[in-house]
Amino acid sequence: MFTLRHARLAGLTAVAVAAAGLLGAYAPATAQDKKATTKEAQPAAGKKVKSKLKVTVPQDDTELKIEGKDTKTPDKNPAVREFETPEIDAGKLYEYTFSATWRPNNYTVLTRTKTVEFKGGDDVVADLTKVDPKVQDKAVIRWVPTPDDVVAEMVKLAGVKDGDVVYEPGPGDGRVLIAGVKAGAKKAVGIELDGKKVLEAKDNVKKAGLEKQITVIEGDALKDRDYSEASVVFLYMGNEFNNLLRPILARQLKPGTRIVSHRFILGDWAPDRSITVMGADGDEYRLHLWVVKDAKKPKE
Repeated sequence: MFTLRHARLAGLTAVAVAAAGLLGAYAPATAQDKKATTKEAQPAAGKKVKSKLKVTVPQDDTELKIEGKDTKTPDKNPAVREFETPEIDAGKLYEYTFSATWRPNNYTVLTRTKTVEFKGGDDVVADLTKVDPKVQDKAVIRWVPTPDDVVAEMVKLAGVKDGDVVYEPGPGDGRVLIAGVKAGAKKAVGIELDGKKVLEAKDNVKKAGLEKQITVIEGDALKDRDYSEASVVFLYMGNEFNNLLRPILARQLKPGTRIVSHRFILGDWAPDRSITVMGADGDEYRLHLWVVKDAKKPKE
């Protein structure tokens, strides 16, 4: 059973009761009825109808929510899922929010949200396989530490020098920020989603005696973050995250800014230099460098 989102227009409302409703056996097991209002300024015509929902998801095992309620993944054709709304007023304007969460690999969790407006009785199609430029995907990355000797090679490749300002999305325990400041950067900023890692990084920064130079922020590195003061950006976040971050960097970074990524690339933005280093553990590590120039900024 799905419920309807509240909506308002000119102070006029109409109530639709969220009753049973979907095709197949994919309804959420638990949901409570709640009132919903419409955006239509016309009074309800009285006729009750249902709208069919067709939702395409990024991959078969995607977890799909409709209006915040879990749905079941069908055994057949899981990439395209079909549902039906409760009875609603014919011709009235409603909106549903669809949320898809999937794991493209074992260290990345992506969530994509799409809101669709529709009139009661109309079929609804929601394609969640395509990025909505107006709604930023959310990415959660499992932290994997870069060995200290490889961190040193990243700092060397970036050419960190006196006066640099270092930024790192997802700094984890803060080791790269610390290495950057020790190499001469006057300031370093990390944006970390995991609150526990924020505390760990701050503790490591304190132990290093670098609290005045290094700031670790708890937050989403893809949302409302300004990287424009950075002269160096370090990355070890995965190709999916990098693709989401790339247009932000393209808008904000000034020419001459260096970006160094451990392993992962920035889509079709070709690195200025790539090197392979041998770690103390005997493994090979691939590092990439980009130097921002107006002509080399990636297309958004």
